[in-house]
Amino acid sequence: MKINPADFQAKQGEACDLHQRPTDISPLYTSKAHYKKKLKKQIDKMSDLQRKLYASNEHSVLIIFQAMDAAGKDSSIRHVMSGINPQGCQVHSFKHPTETELDHDFLWRANQVLPERGRIGIFNRSYYEEVLIARVHPEILDSQRIPDEALHKEHIWRERFRSINDLEQHLTRNGTRVIKFFLHLSKEEQCQRFLARIDNPDKNWKFSDADIQERAFWPQYMQAYEDCISSTTSDEAPWYVIPADDKRNARLIIAKTIVETFESLDMLYPEVDEQRKLELQRLRTLLVDQSK
Repeated sequence: MKINPADFQAKQGEACDLHQRPTDISPLYTSKAHYKKKLKKQIDKMSDLQRKLYASNEHSVLIIFQAMDAAGKDSSIRHVMSGINPQGCQVHSFKHPTETELDHDFLWRANQVLPERGRIGIFNRSYYEEVLIARVHPEILDSQRIPDEALHKEHIWRERFRSINDLEQHLTRNGTRVIKFFLHLSKEEQCQRFLARIDNPDKNWKFSDADIQERAFWPQYMQAYEDCISSTTSDEAPWYVIPADDKRNARLIIAKTIVETFESLDMLYPEVDEQRKLELQRLRTLLVDQSK
């Protein structure tokens, strides 16, 4: 039951076939108590590493979650990031673009909320919506005020993949590590989760007619995700295809992947030179004298 994030990483230069990627795997835990213990271990590590990230103030981490509806993005963020200091973590959900956002290029609104050095940024959906839902529903492009000469629908997705890759390479060069999770949910499990939302009054608000309408486009979404993941995964900004039919499994894999990414940054607490050590001793003496 050892978790190896590399098992779920999409490889640069290889086509991603989601039919060959499982939506469910054997449990990585033996009981609910065992699951909680394993998750807490990773959360504790993450919390320690976050403090080092903040103290070193050189890197930032951007975590992107993409998935079909009901795949567990919200609950994954809530459970996996539960031990993180909220002052060092920013979560942004990307909804329908505003009028102001439509007056800029498709990456502009994401650029406004990228994490600062020392902080973690979480995107619940992201600029990837512009090569996913906009591809399944190309009429969305008509509202984006793209000049006619630039709107070559047979080329636009390839061009947007290039823009995304350029952005993520730029972020990597400047100290932001990008991790991307696709929560790979089966259509059958999505149906069960939708039924649970209908049957549970406390979850009725999470379900709408649009959810049913979008299920009709499942094959188109899977094709869009395959093309997106194949075209934008890289060693520097990898995609991880996470089996999401079992939410607990998904959270354990996500947590382990984030911890390993933090550890790869080789962060150190700032060193104190001899002059500063002497200054600290002077201040310590002053504090002790004042307390007498």
